[in-house]
Amino acid sequence: MIMTLDKEDKIRKAFATKETREVLASDSWKIFKIMSEFVNGFERMQEIGPCVSIFGSARTKPNNKYYILAEEIAFKLTQEGYGVITGGGPGIMEAANKGAKRGKGNSVGLNINLPFEQRPNEYIDRDKSIDFNYFFVRKTIFLKYSQGFIGMPGGFGTIDELFESLTLVQTNKIAEFPVVLVGREYWTGLIDWIKTTMLEQEQNINEVDLDLFKIVDTADEAVKHIVDFYSRYMLKPNF
Repeated sequence: MIMTLDKEDKIRKAFATKETREVLASDSWKIFKIMSEFVNGFERMQEIGPCVSIFGSARTKPNNKYYILAEEIAFKLTQEGYGVITGGGPGIMEAANKGAKRGKGNSVGLNINLPFEQRPNEYIDRDKSIDFNYFFVRKTIFLKYSQGFIGMPGGFGTIDELFESLTLVQTNKIAEFPVVLVGREYWTGLIDWIKTTMLEQEQNINEVDLDLFKIVDTADEAVKHIVDFYSRYMLKPNF
């Protein structure tokens, strides 16, 4: 791993001696910045209506089968009355916003400010594009305003968002909601490890926890799982 000067500087600053007043002043102002992101997110999203969050890689190209599939899923969700929330960037996120736009549903983008990859895509509704500096604030908004989670193939960020959602449902910190993983070919290795190592070998989860998510291959299967989940409670979006 090559260490850049910028990374070295951040490490040295973390270990540098600071006076108590300097630390308190810096942290106090940071609290206000965090609060402002929460307030802005809550105010902008409070009337958004029923939505499903779609996660996936920012690096997926438009000719990739998962890009095409994400767009189809988002479009079909809008036809069932759901809006779509994404991370607002390129790749899978762009595809999902594109599908929502095509279906004339709410197309929301929760953009994170990053030094690479991330830029708001053109398919987000103008009044529904929100910028964040803090990942944990952004994830809170994702989860608070979503009625479902669809995980497309992605990297560390997608895995982080997936396990955050599953953990909160597993620990009853949020109400149960449908979690769908799209692409058996992509997700099977991870799920096999969860079953054989995490569950059977180490008993770090319960067998019932495997019911917290469903793996599918098609847009129809993904949308049907979300629609069927809420039909058990006689609930559906008003549209």
